[in-house]
Amino acid sequence: MSTLLDGQELFDRRQLKIELGSFKRDSVERAVPSLNGVLTIDLGSRGRKIKQTGTLRARSRTQMDERINAISFFLDGDTHTLVIGDGRKYENLRVDSFEVTGERMDGTCVVVDYEIKYTQLI
Repeated sequence: MSTLLDGQELFDRRQLKIELGSFKRDSVERAVPSLNGVLTIDLGSRGRKIKQTGTLRARSRTQMDERINAISFFLDGDTHTLVIGDGRKYENLRVDSFEVTGERMDGTCVVVDYEIKYTQLI
């Protein structure tokens, strides 16, 4: 099964790696006159970071540019759904960055290493 972002098959299955961060809570601390210590206000859950790394393959530089542009389209501030080939599903993802970390020729293919950082919102 393929890896899908909002139902679109954008990623190769080879060398796909997903790293999950932990969910976090946020708070604000304020000093209050006549209070010994600080007042802590719990702001609730804030989501988690997810990092995806892998490789993309294409037969030509033009096809690779099209794949990269299709992925970059998701850097729109909206939330998306990522479904991994093994059935794991991550919803409410905001794509924070997409970076090409390496590029090479492999026989007749252009191969690009990439890293995508998501924030999974609550």
